[in-house]
Amino acid sequence: MTGGFAVRWPLLLLGLAICGAEVQAQPPAPVVSPTVNDDRTVTFRLRAPGAEGVALICGDMPGVGRREMDRGEGGVWSVTVGPVPAGAYRYEFQVGGVKVIDPANPLTSAANATTFSLVVVPGSSLFDTRDVPHGAVARVEYPSSLGLGWRRAHVYTPPGYEAGRRSYPVLFLLHGATDSDESWVTVGRAGAILDNLIAADLARPMIVVMPNGHRSQRGLAAPGGLDNDVDNLAREVEVDLLPLVEARYRVRSGAANRAVAGLSMGGAQSLQVALTQPGQWGYVGVFSSGIFALRDDEQSAAWPAANAARLAAARRNMKVCWFAIGTDDFLLDISRRTVTALRDADWPLQSTETGGGHVWMVWREYLAEFVQLLFKP
Repeated sequence: MTGGFAVRWPLLLLGLAICGAEVQAQPPAPVVSPTVNDDRTVTFRLRAPGAEGVALICGDMPGVGRREMDRGEGGVWSVTVGPVPAGAYRYEFQVGGVKVIDPANPLTSAANATTFSLVVVPGSSLFDTRDVPHGAVARVEYPSSLGLGWRRAHVYTPPGYEAGRRSYPVLFLLHGATDSDESWVTVGRAGAILDNLIAADLARPMIVVMPNGHRSQRGLAAPGGLDNDVDNLAREVEVDLLPLVEARYRVRSGAANRAVAGLSMGGAQSLQVALTQPGQWGYVGVFSSGIFALRDDEQSAAWPAANAARLAAARRNMKVCWFAIGTDDFLLDISRRTVTALRDADWPLQSTETGGGHVWMVWREYLAEFVQLLFKP
């Protein structure tokens, strides 16, 4: 017995020593990032002990853009920005010339060929998640008849859809260049906006289809660039998406029950949908966009006459064509030229110019204004 204990005693000491070493080598406390503070400032943190410098990249937040971060204890870099307006903001970190998402934050927003981290700053009755009936958003995959492989869209159904039998009007909601079919759901907060407006009886319950506006992840770098994406999306809506939605969902048919709207590239695509499917769309929304062919005085003078027949056919059954753009937007001139051309063609034009630039802060507001115009008797 004594001899056996003598053999085990050094092993016991060794085990205690190992346990002690493990206790001393506990991993550092997890980094919390981002933190939205009570004054609507936001603190971002990243543990990168080997980095020589870390920067926050956030073009969505007013006045932020790029901010160098400060190194703290344990190699945790941090920066506090703001206060910022309520909203959803994409961001990323730059470490040693490499852009990375925030490993401490599970919220992300996918663009066409990359992914951003996402922070939501509350304080908006419009796009906060509130205690109201909620709709649902589904990812829908379908084969392309245009030779583009498997495609994906996000589809919002209003509160009560699953349990009911009624049919609904449909809005096709299009994203901008470099974005994806997920963008309106994440950074655009479309689901929350619809939920809140429907609950307040400010918008009709509707189905919202958010497709992928790019042919591939190459986006604007693909052959043909923007023009091909504009043409392709219009064709895809006609031959793939509208038939799919009418087959799978309880949607009402006819122009009075169909709307199409989009931002930037999606605004140009919305106009192309209306022009190539005349008489089929009752409502068109164009956010921070226009007809990209109208880039100068000469084109603006020639285009309406060359497209007079299409313009006349497209306005048939159209109830509203709504334009909105910020006065700091780089597409302001093209938007104004398009409004003039369509007004001269007798389209039912409504247009507004707001403050702001080519950013999600204005597009969320535009969506909320536009949907309140839709599907009225």
